[in-house]
Amino acid sequence: IRAAKYISKFLQAEQLPDGLLEEPPPGSNWMKIAENELEVPRIQTSTIPMEKRLSTFEEVTLPVDENEARNEASRCLNCAGCCECYQCVAECKADAVTLETHMQKEETITIGVGSVVLTAGLEPFKPDNLDTYQYKEFPNVVTSLEFERYLSAGGPTTGHIERPSDGSEPKKVAWLQCVGSRDLNQCDNEYCSSVCCMYAIKEAVIAKEHIGNDFEPSIFYMDIRTHGKDYEKYYENAKNEQGVRFVRSRIHTITEDPVTKDLGLRYVTENGKIIDETYDMVVLSVGLQTSESSIELAKKLEINLTSCNFCETTSFNPVATSRDGIFVCGAFQGPKDIPQVVIDASAAASAAGEILSSVRGTETKTPEIVPEINIAGEPPRIGVFVCSCGSNIAGTVDVEQVRKYAETLPYVDFSMNNLYTCSQDAQDNIVRFIKEKRLNRVVVAACTPKTHEPLFRETLLSSGLNKYLFEMTNIRNHDSWVHKAQPEFATQKAKDLVRMAVAKVALMVPLEEAELQVNQSAVVIGGGVAGLVAADALASQGYETHLLERSAELGGQALHLYQTSNDEDVQENLAILIDSVKKNANVHIHMDTKLTNVEGFVGNFTSTLESNGSKISIEHGVAIIATGGMPASPDEYCYGDDERIITSSELDIKLIQKDSSLKDVNTAVFIQCVGSRNSERPYCSRVCCTQSIENALHLKQLNPDMNVYILYRDIRTYGERELKYKKAREVGVIFIRYSLDRKPKVSINNGEVSINIIDHILDREIILTTDLLTLATAIIPNKVDQLLHFFKLSTGEEGFLAERHAKLGPCEFASDGVFLCGLAHYPKPIDESIAQAKAAASRAITLLARKNIHTSGTIAEVDPAICSACGTCIAICPYSAPSFIEEDARFFPGKAQINPILCKGCGLCVSTCRSGALHLKGFDNDQILAQIFALSEAA
Repeated sequence: IRAAKYISKFLQAEQLPDGLLEEPPPGSNWMKIAENELEVPRIQTSTIPMEKRLSTFEEVTLPVDENEARNEASRCLNCAGCCECYQCVAECKADAVTLETHMQKEETITIGVGSVVLTAGLEPFKPDNLDTYQYKEFPNVVTSLEFERYLSAGGPTTGHIERPSDGSEPKKVAWLQCVGSRDLNQCDNEYCSSVCCMYAIKEAVIAKEHIGNDFEPSIFYMDIRTHGKDYEKYYENAKNEQGVRFVRSRIHTITEDPVTKDLGLRYVTENGKIIDETYDMVVLSVGLQTSESSIELAKKLEINLTSCNFCETTSFNPVATSRDGIFVCGAFQGPKDIPQVVIDASAAASAAGEILSSVRGTETKTPEIVPEINIAGEPPRIGVFVCSCGSNIAGTVDVEQVRKYAETLPYVDFSMNNLYTCSQDAQDNIVRFIKEKRLNRVVVAACTPKTHEPLFRETLLSSGLNKYLFEMTNIRNHDSWVHKAQPEFATQKAKDLVRMAVAKVALMVPLEEAELQVNQSAVVIGGGVAGLVAADALASQGYETHLLERSAELGGQALHLYQTSNDEDVQENLAILIDSVKKNANVHIHMDTKLTNVEGFVGNFTSTLESNGSKISIEHGVAIIATGGMPASPDEYCYGDDERIITSSELDIKLIQKDSSLKDVNTAVFIQCVGSRNSERPYCSRVCCTQSIENALHLKQLNPDMNVYILYRDIRTYGERELKYKKAREVGVIFIRYSLDRKPKVSINNGEVSINIIDHILDREIILTTDLLTLATAIIPNKVDQLLHFFKLSTGEEGFLAERHAKLGPCEFASDGVFLCGLAHYPKPIDESIAQAKAAASRAITLLARKNIHTSGTIAEVDPAICSACGTCIAICPYSAPSFIEEDARFFPGKAQINPILCKGCGLCVSTCRSGALHLKGFDNDQILAQIFALSEAA
């Protein structure tokens, strides 16, 4: 360090002592100070021009004070200031660090925009000050976010779960729910953070997969809130199949054994028994909260926040803040899970686009297209890139051995191992090596092609290669994950998979994609709230939109709803929405209309509509399915036997009509989960708890002396809906919990409606005599069998429409050009239906705005010379891609042909072709057989 300071004096004066510029060995980054043989980093300085700087040193003889060297190193490591040693630059493999980074100064930039979208997010609750949990004092008490990092391959333990106190593998771990949420005693966060139950269950399941069957996970909770799509089934699987224990109890205090560092929990069971248990680790499932910086940002932007410091929005405009032109999405609007965050993001983009539609495209920059390299006649030169994926793959597979093996395979000119092949620097390296090594085909051995193949294909385009000269093999999901305990076998299997991929890609040829024009109009099917909002969003951005409704009235199920969870009048806001749609000149409303046929493909659909006996055809580029749902009709609890037993929707209608008889009710009872969360419908209908609590509060307002009971299994008032639950308890609504095997029993005796239920605290039967019994029924989807056939869509087990991807495509179908929203997707409240409708419109507009799109190159093709015209391909294709050439055609009349726009490359026609006339580009017989033959070879 002192040598650096000594030499720096000469640099400042732009004078160099003799002998100091001798060239060191190549790659040398160090200078050696001869007197004490102390090695220190080479020094560079930015005080003079780069070309005059001293870049490397040989030996320099100067006295060295080791204490001063340590102090200087400590100063650098603590970021007290940069000594310009450039070692960080030399060590960074991503070229992400430069000296200029250290020397940057804060600057203010002013830009003009037409709208603003806030995505400030949230921060996890910090349990530092909760004395009862001793988070700061007990090393084996960790937060859920910290445990998440233990599970991560990129975490501090590379995916291996260890006790912080001694590094041993824990065998018994407890998760404590609602830490920093639903709590006014230890923090000010009275809301529910929405995601904690699901992430705790997920962590427990994954931890058990990592450690094995002798791992004992326990989750201590107040209410399990698995209200998302397929979440209830995940919870039931964790409980019944994965061995996760669920204990309904609130833990007050954690104790620690000072010697073993084991943790003690004392809790009370539901029958009043006190239990003491010892755990290796305790995970605090911390809630989410708005950061101080986000609160300050809201003040600067002059937008309103709720009492819980989330961005204030309305149910009928869930992504608009209190200030025009500023929108919000994600957790800043309220705690929510990833699918809802993705939906909100697209919804906010749609809302921002509506006010910017008049200037669309005026500042668009077109990326430079790299000319495609012609590889015709060239022998294969294959590059193989093997990914470590942190420890996801490298923790089991010897990736370096796989990389070296790849170099021995025919036609492989280059191989490389990357820590994360999907990272930007790895992508840049692939492009660089393709150019340097003149590679004309690429194999990536990494994770799932489902999510990453498009990324790597784009990388090939950036290098000038046709993107179909690529093969990806999955050595994570198909290998390292399923053979964790067999590293040698996994390594051998990875070699086999790479060898098969190389054999196939050597036979790959460039493929072409068809270009087609997009019809600049849309069809929205369903005139409920979701359909109305989607149509309005599309039309507001300038696109002609056809709204189809099979009934004679717009509004759907919202016509039967009284108020939202924000106490907004549904009927008033619905009327405004309908009026807005009717007045929009770009919307064509078709009432009493059925969709009888759909032909065509993405960008070019032709739909046939039938209304009052007449038919019309309309052409459109995209379609949005918003067919909605409805409440199930109960077949239990004596529904239909007495007019005092009604459903939640029927009670809402009474409230809308201001039924005076409600004031005379002395006792009202609500029964939750009627027809849902059972074997027939194993899902949560999401809205029922909030709706019942809302209606209970309305009844209390009409008659404060009314006795109101809610019989429930778990109260699921997620987010700020929790405040309604709290208010209901404050005004005297009584909550009694029941289990699925001890459901309430309803009877009608002597003109009285009676409910028998076991009180879980007293463990005794109680009898409630009521004047009004409301059943919170399940929400079920409307029948859409014809639509499924027309648009080639699919549903889940419960009949709800199946999205392309739960997180990455929550409002898209696998069929291109078709989108979904509302109750047809899954039960949800009005604000979430509206957000998804705007999101579906936003995703549809990404197609409409492009005007021209390209289809896949991986499609079937026909050799008409050997086609027997049997028609099997036409009969079996689910996408109607094959057809017969017209009889009057000049060439090959009556033989099969493939519409490249409709073909999805599924291969059904190829596998059933009796004459061998059909081939699937990219998966032809020679390529498949090459993989099979390669598999038979010994690695």
